[in-house]
Amino acid sequence: MGNRRLELSVGLFLLVGLACLAYLSVKLGQIRLWGGSDYPVQATFSTVNGLKIQADVTMAGVQIGRVESIQLKSGAAIVTMRINKDVNLEEDAIASIKTSGIIGDKYIAISPGASETYIQRGGKIVDTQPPLDLEELIGKFVFGKV
Repeated sequence: MGNRRLELSVGLFLLVGLACLAYLSVKLGQIRLWGGSDYPVQATFSTVNGLKIQADVTMAGVQIGRVESIQLKSGAAIVTMRINKDVNLEEDAIASIKTSGIIGDKYIAISPGASETYIQRGGKIVDTQPPLDLEELIGKFVFGKV
């Protein structure tokens, strides 16, 4: 009887451990199982130099989403972002690629607009600003073209 109880407790411990491992895998891998609490929005940039997938999308310094994918289409970069469902973006919002710190990671900062109509789920942000190219700016300064 004691041996049976020991086997049962070890089996239960193993199942709890596997459940914890599965939970951590889903959470750390950022996998959505049953829909999500966000919606897609696209923006077209002339260049996305240094922007990476899973980069932050912020508004007023608060993270409101993440970059889901970056694709090249007709010579322009199409960036798909996943925005939290409780955040509404105005039609005239502006998406800019910014740098955190001097040589830090790139992220997308969204400036809110003044329109009373909102971008539909899966819609597009029309106004965009590409990242500032520091190398080009320093080159212009060094060679006196500023």
